[in-house]
Amino acid sequence: MTIYPGGVMSGALLDLLLPASCAGCGEPGSQLCPVCRALLAGLRAAPAAAHPTPPGLLPLHSCAVYRDPLRRLLIAHKERGALRLAGPLGAVLAEAVRGALTEAAPGPHRHPVLLVPVPSARHAVRARGQDATRRLARSAAGRLGRNGLPCRVAPVLRQHRPVADQAGLGAGQRRANLHRALTVPPRFHTALRGRRLVLVDDLVTTGASLAEAARALRAAGAPPLAAATVAATARR
Repeated sequence: MTIYPGGVMSGALLDLLLPASCAGCGEPGSQLCPVCRALLAGLRAAPAAAHPTPPGLLPLHSCAVYRDPLRRLLIAHKERGALRLAGPLGAVLAEAVRGALTEAAPGPHRHPVLLVPVPSARHAVRARGQDATRRLARSAAGRLGRNGLPCRVAPVLRQHRPVADQAGLGAGQRRANLHRALTVPPRFHTALRGRRLVLVDDLVTTGASLAEAARALRAAGAPPLAAATVAATARR
C-alpha cells in the first residue's frame, strides 16, 4: 500500500497564474487575505451531525458551518485550482482530525494515524485535474506530524461503480446513489487492519459519502474510528 506523507505545495509560481485577490472575500492583494487567514486559524473542531443521520455514519467532527467566506475558499480550492489554499485549509482539517481522535481514541498509539480521504467521482477528478480531498488530507497529515501526531494518508478507497453527480440530490437519493459504490482492493486489507483510521473529506452535507466509505472499510476488516471534515452544512 502506498501511504503518502503530508506535504504542502509551495506556490510562488501560482501567484503569477492566479488573480491577486482573496478567494474568500475578494479583497485585493493575495489569494488569502490576512482577515480570512486569521478566521481559518481561529477555527476549532466540534461534533457535527447529519439530519437525518444515515446508517453507519461515524462520530464526526468539523470546524465550521459551510458558509462564506469558508464556502468560497473550499470552492476555489476544489473547483478552480487554487492549490495554495491547501495549506491553510489543510490546517483546519488537521484541527478536525485532532478533535475526532481526542474523542474516539485518546492516548498514545504505536502506529501513525491513517487519514483515509473520501474519493471524488472519477469524472470529477478528471475535470478538475486533481483530487482536492486527497490534497487536503496530505496537508493535514503534514500539519499533524509537525505537531507531534504521526500521520499518513492512505488513499485506499476506490469507486466500485459509476455514481451520478451528488449536486441537487436529497439525502435519500444520495444514499441510493452511493449504495455499495466504494470498495477497498484486497491488496490493502492486511496493511489496514489494526490501524487507527480516520475518514476525511472537505465537507459533509447529508453524510451519505462518509457512511458509504465507512461501510467499505468495515467490509475490508478495517473499521475507522471517526470522521473529520473542514466544514458541515448540517447543524452543529
